[in-house]
Amino acid sequence: MIATPLTRRLTRAFLCATILTTGMNVTLAYADDYPSRPIRLVVAQAPGSGVDLVARKVAQKMTEGLGTSVYVENRPGANGIIGTDYVAKAKPDGYTILAVVPSTMSVNQFMYDHIPYDPLKDFTAVAQTHIILFGLVVNAASPVKTVADLIKLAKTKPGGLNYSSGGVGNLNQLGAELFSAKAHIKMQQVPNRGEAPAIIDLVSGQTDLMFSTLPTAAPLIASGQLRLIATLGTRRATSYPDVPTFVELGYPSVVVEGWEGLVVPKNTPPAIVMKLQQEVIKDLKDPDLRKTIAELGGEPVGSGSQAFAQVMQDDAKKWQGVIQGAGLKAQ
Repeated sequence: MIATPLTRRLTRAFLCATILTTGMNVTLAYADDYPSRPIRLVVAQAPGSGVDLVARKVAQKMTEGLGTSVYVENRPGANGIIGTDYVAKAKPDGYTILAVVPSTMSVNQFMYDHIPYDPLKDFTAVAQTHIILFGLVVNAASPVKTVADLIKLAKTKPGGLNYSSGGVGNLNQLGAELFSAKAHIKMQQVPNRGEAPAIIDLVSGQTDLMFSTLPTAAPLIASGQLRLIATLGTRRATSYPDVPTFVELGYPSVVVEGWEGLVVPKNTPPAIVMKLQQEVIKDLKDPDLRKTIAELGGEPVGSGSQAFAQVMQDDAKKWQGVIQGAGLKAQ
């Protein structure tokens, strides 16, 4: 038979369809067999951190649901860059997962002159597990009882108020800088090596205020050593229903929420991403896991890949503006 232009086009179309179908069948078969060996869940923070504790509980539930061991491997250092880079370069086969937080995915790329990966392009989102609420706290001996009091005091002492933070690029700092910009005041950061020692500075009177995670501040609020002035969520915190949000007080953009979720290296087969996503969302309905997250000051979310990717993109845009506007840089 003589090949005509029409037959050649039909042949090419048939071959392309065959290749696509074959590739799809291989991917689906691969997903059906997945997982066939242990899965590593990398945490780019130290053991015992809030990120680590939730990740271990999530790993335990995933182990039960997937029928294979999901184990946590801590790779801390460089504000999460070391562990994140490790996963970015891992084989995209679903056997290496990363627990992520705002600093690793939405902040570091703007605080450092160079990081060895693109947090928004080198990963595929799996699911968001939970959010962590923040609040503005002052020493109980402080005359500041409202946000208005704080602004008034700051304007009488330009640059004179000091705030605690867990380190440069930490959400403690970014929350303070975001509020400063919106309230048109100046404050000075007193960084520390972590949020726990930073809040001790506030309790001891070395600093004037702190934008702290509520889990860290809660015991000191309960003991009467700190006063919670406002929270930074989009709605009032369940644990502090009488405390207003900055949104209610006329600062709609002063919203700071920490979050945690799971991602995998880019090019991980979509069917595997979907399988992991479904497992995590199912696990987050478990009362035991939800209780653990709540005890650590979080609120379970359980959103999927697309929604979580949007959260990270929106956060990156937000913190880029704050960081560049305040001229912040990691040293």
